[in-house]
Amino acid sequence: MPDWIAVLLLGLVEGITEFIPVSSTGHLLIAEQWLEKISRFEAREMFTVVIQLGAVLAVIPLFRQRFHQFIFEWNDPAVRGYLAKIIVAFFITGVGGFLVTKAHWDLEKNPKPIAVALLIGGILFLAVEYWLRGKPRKDVVGWNVAIAVGLGQIIAAVFPGTSRSGATILLALVLGLNRPLATEFSFLVSIPTMIAASGYEIHKTLRHPVVGAAPERWDMVFLGFVVSAIVSFIAVKWLLRYVQTHTFIAFGWY
Repeated sequence: MPDWIAVLLLGLVEGITEFIPVSSTGHLLIAEQWLEKISRFEAREMFTVVIQLGAVLAVIPLFRQRFHQFIFEWNDPAVRGYLAKIIVAFFITGVGGFLVTKAHWDLEKNPKPIAVALLIGGILFLAVEYWLRGKPRKDVVGWNVAIAVGLGQIIAAVFPGTSRSGATILLALVLGLNRPLATEFSFLVSIPTMIAASGYEIHKTLRHPVVGAAPERWDMVFLGFVVSAIVSFIAVKWLLRYVQTHTFIAFGWY
């Protein structure tokens, strides 16, 4: 299989799964191991980080109304409060992620724990959606939701296979938030989190390259970046519409 086809497939997998609550880490690992058997392409850390960054940057235009509010409607207390909650959730994630990294608490990315995390995540989605039936939903993000979303992102970082968006959306739903707003808030917190994490990984990789490793194939990295960005934009645009009228049960069964 030509390398560009392998890159195309990995970009497709990353773009679809980065924000949809099904764990991009788990799907990428499975795809990478499968492609290594039928192609010569090896997805290095830099490649994975960059295509994740592409998927994250691509969804920013989908929230242009929110960003317009943050910039031009700053005097509105509701806008300031919403942005403050995003910042607090991001701060919790940043501090927690730093402590996790320093303590080396993250688990190895291998199929068994990822499969367990995927199974648990699916069961939790089904259980939570069943529990939510008939219950009223809130349309305002509380501080408890902001803190929970920050902690949810840390959980996803520690346990590979735990969907970041899945964990944060589930916690927001349990705390009473409606599905569209839980999805939006989860994504808005994920954007600065993933940009910061990707920037750090890119800096670390460029500053401390692996001795003896072959040069990075930047043409393939760029291709993966573009594909994941385009697919992520389409996937998130679809999901934001989907949650307006549907539950997350289908993702739980998946």
